[in-house]
Amino acid sequence: MHFCYFVVVNSEKKIAVFAGSFDPFTVGHLDLVSRGSTLFDELYILVAVNASKKCMLSMDRRLELIKKACAGMDNVKVASFEGLTVDFMKKVGARFLLRGVRNGSDMDYELSVDWNNKLLYPECETVYLSSSREHLMVSSSVVRELLKCGLAASSEGRKKLKSYVPASILDDLINELKKNK
Repeated sequence: MHFCYFVVVNSEKKIAVFAGSFDPFTVGHLDLVSRGSTLFDELYILVAVNASKKCMLSMDRRLELIKKACAGMDNVKVASFEGLTVDFMKKVGARFLLRGVRNGSDMDYELSVDWNNKLLYPECETVYLSSSREHLMVSSSVVRELLKCGLAASSEGRKKLKSYVPASILDDLINELKKNK
């Protein structure tokens, strides 16, 4: 007696986009990228252009720092795009949008974005990852404020900043701020 087994394999790549201004890229972002990279075949970090935001770092510098922070994650790509995130998703064949949530306020905001994305791109599925406990209070705006207040001026301050910014890019970020003063 012969048995024949069939295995159905979904050959479609699971491509996701994690979009934001990333000004600057934080340990919270890195944690989400690291965790998200295990869920998808390809994960794009999309540094989006937001005309309503005044950024501390140039687009090119943000791209460089993110690439450095994510070095070694082979399925992670870094890109920039001016326009709707869903248009970028269509361009690269992504069906998943990765989002991080720290609290209920984040979730309320994300649900409205999700609804609109679905309207514009019905194939878009948003995947929410909750922030790791140690990163719940980390945000780019907090990092910008700490840097503006001079926390990086002392070795003790730099040590504290490692709780907010990936160690691999902290010195680059501090040097960038010195150049822009």
